This record gives sequence, C-alpha cells and structure tokens, in this order.
Amino acid sequence: MSGRAQLMWDEAVTGYDFGPGHPMDPVRLVLTRKLVGALGVDRELETVAAKPAGDSTLRLVHRDDYIEAVKAASADPAAADTSYGLGTPDDPAFAGMHEVSALIAGQSVAAAEAVWRGEALHAVNFTGGLHHAMPGSASGFCVYNDAALAIARLLELGVERVAYVDVDVHHGDGVQAAFWEDPRVLTISVHEHPRTLFPQSGWPQETGAGAGEGAAVNLPLPAGTGDAGWVRAFHAVVPELLADFLPQVLVSQHGADTHFEDPLAHLAVSLDAQRVVQLACHELAHEYADGKWVALGGGGYAVVDVVPRSWTHLVAIAAGRPVAPETVIPEGWRQEVYARTRELAPQRMTDGRWPVSWAPWEGGYDPADRLDQSVLATRRSAFPLRGLLP
Repeated sequence: MSGRAQLMWDEAVTGYDFGPGHPMDPVRLVLTRKLVGALGVDRELETVAAKPAGDSTLRLVHRDDYIEAVKAASADPAAADTSYGLGTPDDPAFAGMHEVSALIAGQSVAAAEAVWRGEALHAVNFTGGLHHAMPGSASGFCVYNDAALAIARLLELGVERVAYVDVDVHHGDGVQAAFWEDPRVLTISVHEHPRTLFPQSGWPQETGAGAGEGAAVNLPLPAGTGDAGWVRAFHAVVPELLADFLPQVLVSQHGADTHFEDPLAHLAVSLDAQRVVQLACHELAHEYADGKWVALGGGGYAVVDVVPRSWTHLVAIAAGRPVAPETVIPEGWRQEVYARTRELAPQRMTDGRWPVSWAPWEGGYDPADRLDQSVLATRRSAFPLRGLLP
C-alpha cells in the first residue's frame, strides 16, 4: 500500500457556480487550493485530477429521469424543471451544470477507489461533500451527491462496512436517504438542531429502516453550541459507534459552516475545534478502518476567513503533516485574497482558541444541560439498536 495521500483537484471544479450573490461562491475552492500550495502542503501528497463520473456511476445513487433533467437544465438553464429541485433559488440552473457536478462526483468516487485499492492511504476531495442531493432531486446547493456515490462505489467494489461521519452544520440527509435500509453503511451526522436549521431533518429518532434499522445515527445540537460542547458531543457518540461497527473504510464530511462566522447557521465553533475533530477522524480511521480514510469538504460560506484555513488543515492532516495552529499565513496568499475579493485575509491558521478543552462524556453528564440532553437523546435512540448501552 502506498502511504502517500491523494488530493483530488481539477481547476474545472471551480465552474460549480450558481451565480453572483449565491452563498456557494467557488472562490472558496480557489483560495483553499492556493493556501494548500502557499503552505507547501501539496508537496506532501499526490495531486490527482480524476475523470467525471459517468452515467452508470451516477445511477448508483441517482434516478435516470433526474440525471436527464440535470443534463437538460445544463444545456438550457432557462428550461430547468423545478420539480427536480433545479432552477430554484437554492439550486439555480447554469450552463455546464451536469458536467461540473459529474466532475466533482468523479473526484470523490476516484478517491474512494484509490483508498480501497491501496493506491493511497488517505484521499481528500474538499470540493465534494455535497450531501443534500437526493436520488431524484437537487437540494441545498447540491446537484449530485458525491459522498453517497463514493460510498455506493465502495459497496460495488465489495466493501462490506462503510462508516460515514458528517460534521457539517446541516444534517447529511441525502447520504442518510441513500442508505436508509442498508446495514452495510453506518451514517452518523452531527449537526445543528432541525428546529433551527435546514433541512429540518436529522432528529435522534431517525435511525434507519428494515435491515438498516440502527444504521443511521443523528446528533442534533442546540443553536449556539461552541467548541467545548461540539467536541464533547462528537466524542460522546462517534468513537463508540465506530468501535462497534469496525468499518473497512471511513468517509467523513467536513463542512466548515459550524464556524461562528458562518452566515447561514447558528453554531459557534472555531477553526481550532474543527481541526480537533479533523484530527479525531484521522485517528479513528487508523484505529478502526486500517487507516482507510476518504475526507470530503461540504458547506462553508465564510469563504475567505474560514473555509480555506479549515480545509487546508484537513488536507495537511491527511498528508501526515498537520499545520500548527500558530502558523503565519504567507503574505502572497493574503495579497491574492485581497485581489480576488477585496477582503482582508486572516493572518494565522488559528482563531486563537487553541488548545481546545472539553469534558469527556465518560466523566458523567448533566441531565439539565441542553447539550447533554441532545447527546442522551441520540444515545437512547440509536445505541440500543446496535446492542450498545445508552
């Protein structure tokens, strides 16, 4: 097995552009890739541009009629069929939409293939993590669900157990839906409570169905949850489930929109806590999945101050060369930011919240604490279905 990590990148992914004023600004992808280069992180891994996902791959998750609807909207955006979630305010149609969405999906699928086949130990596609797309519709800025497609491809290759851990501020509803009845895929989503955030799903009681009962786990957190609570909640649920499930591959989604500066959500997590959870996912992959780790991006709409730094940390961790939080950001990158956005760039790779301290769940819980109530609700709903004590 190659110990070298892969970074999936093709400049053409920046064509995933819903237009001026849309929160999903592709400048976040450009700036992330340039920060990875400015800090020399890309010298520690292999950069790979994979082919777009073909129709047969897209059909692993998406319906034929939906793929055809995306192609039609891609060729003539004005004719987009809103019954498929296309041409809406969240998912405006644009020329070339099918091609670039398939390209992003292709990067995640190729990342999964490389990791499973031993061509890379870890692979990162920060342009992916488009976890809201459903089998038959676009949703929440997501056209094709690259995360679900990567997992479906792993199953096609014969993998028997895949764990998907989603720490985006929004519920990973599309991935959960794709594997709702499949016991081979354990989906765990840690997100802001559906009472206060799109897509209004991801309640603790959503645990899968049929043979997949107990294979979906949802941990909704109160709005305003900060570093200590967020990291505590993650560690109160995720490691124990992975220890029980023993995945052969870990796929994780690292939306940066849990951050306190994100304009679309209401958690209060710092870059430093995001880095703690990225490190934890890396460690869990080694502890329970023989190191096989596919890491994806996701949401994140503070496109200058947060997303590039968060995902550069992710890439560096996957490369085996974590960037120290106190690292000074190169002036050349900061000038690039100003030239592209007329915004002042951050100066260091930290929010100044390092080190992050949190109280382990094993030390006891407070039944009157809202965060602990959320963790308890999740453990009580999901854990007994897996034969674990709540």
